[in-house]
Amino acid sequence: MTMTMAPGTTAGHSTHTAQVNKQSRARRSPLASLGLHATLIGASLIAVFPIAWVVLSSFKPKQWVQSSELTLVKEPTLGNYEYVLFETNFPTWMLNSVIIALCTMAIGILMSATTGYALSRFNFPGRRKLMMVFLVTQMFPVAVLIVPIYKIMATLGLINTHASLVIAYLTIAVPFCSWMLKGYFDSIPTSLDEAASIDGCGPFQTFWRVIMPLARPGIAVTAFYTFLTAWGEVAYASAFIQTDDRFTLAYGMQQFVPQFNAQWEYLTAAAVLVTVPAGLVFLYAQRHLVSGLTAGGTKG
Repeated sequence: MTMTMAPGTTAGHSTHTAQVNKQSRARRSPLASLGLHATLIGASLIAVFPIAWVVLSSFKPKQWVQSSELTLVKEPTLGNYEYVLFETNFPTWMLNSVIIALCTMAIGILMSATTGYALSRFNFPGRRKLMMVFLVTQMFPVAVLIVPIYKIMATLGLINTHASLVIAYLTIAVPFCSWMLKGYFDSIPTSLDEAASIDGCGPFQTFWRVIMPLARPGIAVTAFYTFLTAWGEVAYASAFIQTDDRFTLAYGMQQFVPQFNAQWEYLTAAAVLVTVPAGLVFLYAQRHLVSGLTAGGTKG
């Protein structure tokens, strides 16, 4: 009986929701509906226009990129991409950024997840002070932190190394992600931990086998945030990296816009290429951003 009633109940709920939405649209005046759609279209155009303009400019020759005449695509060419990929150190910059971003993401996920779980499940001395320290670190801008972190890296002999950037980016990402994951772990019932403990799992096994699979949405957000933190950062890269072969993408792209004779056609092509890895990471992460993974995890 239960199985035969469930589809009907779902269908009835969907029908009721559709009726409510239809009635809501019917009550809206034509002028209000026109204003709503115009606002949405305007906001969409404002959001899409800069991206579309960069993409279109990346296919234009230099004379049309710098021209005052507004054109969509005039004399399209792939020469900008060929120059960036084969006549500059862009592939090296790309490899450096991928290595740094992946290391930051992997270490950031591990540190943030374990820290967030400890803050969520264990009451240890200094717990509240540690949480306050994480909050305080988010209050300082990067410009204030560059000098002390640079001195630490210089003392350790890490200047002009990828490790210096990974450590610097972790100082940005881990405190925020630890707070975020703590809140997510708080939403997972502690009865799951107790059940795993009864089955013979210790805290570490409970964390990896029970909690982590349920925390995929939080882990996906953490992965995306830590990756972007390292992918598009410029300040630390410009302070710590000194040789061209160790440049990251964000820092290396500054070579296309010197003080005189900026090469906008190459910068736009590089900007389009830079968005591809970040877009792939987002497409992978957004599949796991689904709430309610713990629904049904406990019997009630």
